[in-house]
Amino acid sequence: MQLQVVNSPFNQEQAELLNRLLPTLTESQKFWLSGYLAASQPVSVPGTPSAPASEFSAGSTGQKISKEVTILYGSQSGNAQGLAAKAGKTLEGRGFQVTVSSMSDFKPNNLKKVQNLLIVVSTHGEGEPPDNALSFHEFLHGKRAPKLDDLRFSVLSLGDSSYEFFCQTGKEFDQRLAELGGTRLYPRVDCDLDYDEPAAQWLEGVFGGLSEAQGGSAAPALAAAPQAGESAYSRTNPFKAEVLENLNLNGRGSNKETRHLELSLEGSGLTFEPGDSLGIYPENDPVLVDMLLKEIKWNPEEMVTVNKQGDVYPLKEALTSQFEITGLTKALLKQVAQLSANEDLQGLVSPGNEEQLKAYIEGRDLLDLVRDFGSWGESAQEFVSVLRKMPPRLYSIASSLSANPDEVHLTIGAVRYDAHGRERKGVCSILCAERLQSGDTLPIFIQPNKNFKLPEKPETPIIMVGPGTGVAPFRSFMQEREETGAEGKSWMFFGDQHFVTDFLYQTEWQKWVKDGVLTKMDVAFSRDTDEKVYVQHRMLEHGKELFEWLQEGAAVYICGDKKNMASDVHNALLEIIEKEGGMSREQAEAYIADMKQQKRYQRDVY
Repeated sequence: MQLQVVNSPFNQEQAELLNRLLPTLTESQKFWLSGYLAASQPVSVPGTPSAPASEFSAGSTGQKISKEVTILYGSQSGNAQGLAAKAGKTLEGRGFQVTVSSMSDFKPNNLKKVQNLLIVVSTHGEGEPPDNALSFHEFLHGKRAPKLDDLRFSVLSLGDSSYEFFCQTGKEFDQRLAELGGTRLYPRVDCDLDYDEPAAQWLEGVFGGLSEAQGGSAAPALAAAPQAGESAYSRTNPFKAEVLENLNLNGRGSNKETRHLELSLEGSGLTFEPGDSLGIYPENDPVLVDMLLKEIKWNPEEMVTVNKQGDVYPLKEALTSQFEITGLTKALLKQVAQLSANEDLQGLVSPGNEEQLKAYIEGRDLLDLVRDFGSWGESAQEFVSVLRKMPPRLYSIASSLSANPDEVHLTIGAVRYDAHGRERKGVCSILCAERLQSGDTLPIFIQPNKNFKLPEKPETPIIMVGPGTGVAPFRSFMQEREETGAEGKSWMFFGDQHFVTDFLYQTEWQKWVKDGVLTKMDVAFSRDTDEKVYVQHRMLEHGKELFEWLQEGAAVYICGDKKNMASDVHNALLEIIEKEGGMSREQAEAYIADMKQQKRYQRDVY
C-alpha cells in the first residue's frame, strides 16, 4: 500500500513512516485505526442496498433522535454474536449508549420503545433463522408485531453464497422492519463467508447514519482498542499452531477415517471455553491445483492481487492458499459468464434456468467449470478476480484448556466421495488426513460460541447427544467437569457405524463412567444390527428416565448433522415429552421453547 504524498497534509518523513506502517497492519488493526481517527462527519461507504438512498436517510426529518442503540443478534456458530459485540464496543467509543442482546433474550414487546436498532443475523441451513433468532423472527412476522414508525434500523446479514437462500434471514428481517414502518438508517449489507471487510464498511455506514440523525454531533471513535489480556491473534490475524499429534481414531477395516488433532497454543495468548470452535485456514490439494493450472494455461508464477489491500501472490500459491476452488456458486457462474464467450454457459445462467443451474453446481468444482466451458478473462488476474476467498473451516473444540493447558484438540472426519466421474476431497479434512505431519503448522483462531455452553450451576444435570464427530464438544465438557469437580449428573448418547472400529474415545468414556464423572452412557452402532439403530432410538427407549431428568432441570445439548440427526433427535425429544408428560404436541413444543429460553436446549449443528 503506497501513500500518495502529493497535496497531502503529511511531510516527507511522516509519509515514509506511514508507508512502512500501513502494509504491516492486520484488517482489525486498520479498522480500529480508522475508527480512532474518524471525524464527526458521516463516512460514505458502499453497501448492498435494499432500498433507494432516499428511503434510509435518517436525517431527512430534521429531527434529532436518541443516542441509545440496541443491537440484536441471531447467531448459530458465534460469528454474528462476535460482530454484534464488536459493533457495540465501537459505537460506545463514539459516544452512543449501546445495548447488545441475543434475540432470544430480548423482550419483543420492548421493540416499540427502540429508536435505533441494528440487526446482525446469520442464515442457517436452507434459509432458516439460527436457533436463538427463531422466536423473535416469528414474533416480528406475526400479527402481534407493532407499528414501528419511529424506528431507524439497519441489518447486517451473514450467509454462504453456495446455498440457495443466501442471507435469507437478514433479508426477511430487513423487509419486515420496513413493512412495519421502520426507516433504514443504512441499507442492508449481505456478507459471504469472507465477512470482515463488508462488516467493517457496514458499521462505518451505520455510524454515518446515526451521526446524520444526531445532526453530526456524534463524537469521534475513542474506545475500540484491544482489551488488556486479549490475544493479538484473531480471525484476521491467525496464529500458526504447531501440530503435536495427528492420529486416526478409527480401527482397521472401518469405513471412516476420523482424525484426532492436537495443536500447541504456546505463546499465542489464545484462550477458549468448552463449547467454542476452532477456525482453520486450510490449503487446497496441490494435485487439484496442478490439474487446474494445466487447464487454464496461465503462468503459475505470474503475480496476482488477491484482495483489496493489494496483497500479491504467484498464481499457483494464490490458488493453493487464498481462493476457494472446490465449490461452485450461482454468483460465481454468473460472473464467469460475463467474462466468457461460451454460449452454453451464458445459456445455463440465463433467467428461467434456475433448476438446471442448481443441478450443475451440485458436486462440481472449479476444474469442472473450466473443463466444461473453458477458461475466462484475458489475464490470470482477471481469472482470479471472480473467485471467492478461501473461508476458514470451523471445528468444535474437543478438549478443555484447564485439563490441557496451551493445547487445543480437534475431532475431524475425513471427507471423500465420488461425483461426476471424479473423486472429491474435503479441503481441510483431507489436508489433516493426508498431508499434515507432527511439527507442521496450521493458521488457526478461536471462534467463541456463547450459544453452546455448560450450565452456570455445576450441579445442573446435562444430557449430551453427539454421534460421530459430534462427540467432540462433549469430550471437552467432560474434561472440564472432571477438572472442576462438577457434581451434576451427566448422560451421553453416542452413535456411529460399528462398535469395534468406530467407538471414538472409547477408553476415555469408559474411564469417566467408572470414575463417576459420567453418570450414564448409551450407544447406538447402526451397522452392527439387522435393523439400523440410531441415537434417537436409544433416547426413546429411555424416555421415562430422560423426561425425569428434564423435570429436574437437565440441560440438553445436541451436536452434529443438522439435516438428519438433529431433526430426528428433536422429534424424539418432542415425542418423549408428549408421552411421558401427558402433553399435546403443541404443549411439548412450548415445553422445548421454554427450555430454549432458559438456555437448557442448545445445539451445535452443521
